[in-house]
Amino acid sequence: MTTAEELSAPASTGAGLPPLTALPRRILKHPRLMHYNRLIALVLAANLALLAHALPGGIATASLSRAALANFALAIVIRQQYVVNLLFRLATSAPVHWPLRIRWTLAKVYHFGGLHVGGALAGTAWFLGFVAALTVRGGSAGALTLSYAIVALLTGMIATALPPLRARRHDRFERTHRFGGWAALALLWLLLALTAGPAELAVLAVLTLSVALPWLRLRRVPVDIERPSSHVVLARFDYGETPFAGSSTAVSRHPLLEWHSFANVPAPGSTGFRLTISRAGDWTGALIDDTPSHLWVKGITTAGVANIETLFSKVVYVATGSGIGPVLPHLLAREVPAHLVWATRSPRTTYGDGLVDEILAVQPQALIWDTSEHGKPDMVRLALAAYAETGAEAVICISNKKLTWQVVHGLERRGIPAYGAIWDS
Repeated sequence: MTTAEELSAPASTGAGLPPLTALPRRILKHPRLMHYNRLIALVLAANLALLAHALPGGIATASLSRAALANFALAIVIRQQYVVNLLFRLATSAPVHWPLRIRWTLAKVYHFGGLHVGGALAGTAWFLGFVAALTVRGGSAGALTLSYAIVALLTGMIATALPPLRARRHDRFERTHRFGGWAALALLWLLLALTAGPAELAVLAVLTLSVALPWLRLRRVPVDIERPSSHVVLARFDYGETPFAGSSTAVSRHPLLEWHSFANVPAPGSTGFRLTISRAGDWTGALIDDTPSHLWVKGITTAGVANIETLFSKVVYVATGSGIGPVLPHLLAREVPAHLVWATRSPRTTYGDGLVDEILAVQPQALIWDTSEHGKPDMVRLALAAYAETGAEAVICISNKKLTWQVVHGLERRGIPAYGAIWDS
């Protein structure tokens, strides 16, 4: 097993590594200006342009309603699992001989959540305008009652989705979005039945189907759980579903309360798949300490960030801890040449000899850094070194939020394509 002791110069940003890019380009690569936020700004700018165009002639109440519905449609449909998979398929269909600049941008496809946020914010703003117009212009008591109830639900959903509140109270955010969204959708049906025509009702029907589809595939399935240590479990499923490498599955013990998504680890030539679940909170801790015989699943397996690997001739995977879970299926599939850098505490003790040997069988040159022996490394420097030594075109980082952003920003400001989760769900 490759360890830190075998690195004569474990972390250097000196000769042979790309220099920092020019200041304007480094500014554009700052996390605050990532593509997710750019898409939010794009949707809001498009709506402001529409507002500026319509204001001089006045905006009819029906037009306000249609603008709100169009933005809500964008917010809902862009999160639909079939649409997400389609977006990934389209973005990753570009051949590797295309210019790197184009492939670099296409690989940011997983930032599509910015369209969801932009559509939700703009739709709420248009709906507030609709309610104001309905109030001033003398809407019926029924329509006004429904409208104000929807406003209250939308306000609560947006408030709990604000990053500081969502981070501290994620369960509350999730339940508010689920039950508040369902209630708002039901009330919107009643409101549009009073105020809108067939076209608006047809759009609403599509949105309702989009929301309902994952729940139509809700099922309780058996799970075989192996616990190599008190920190992690390997959950094995074989219920007729063999997902593609790089996809994820949402699982739950109580389907109406909370869901947790984990990367699927299918084994080539075998049916079923595994999930690597580490102790990272109350839910995962309870699952490890009290292993269930069955779990709930819903929807279809959905593409994740690492699927963008096919856009590059070679990639470096940087992972810490249980981040090896989303990386492992790509290493096993061997669809794209890759090099692994994995930092974790006591890998064999924590994850078991079987998993570590499985990794080394497909990645004999992997750098596996045991943090219990060598301390925490500078992952940015390790990623830079691996990128330079292997001739890779991109780096994909699977880690916690802080470290992922450190690696992605640290590399992109040197002109190196780098990718990692953005925690937007």
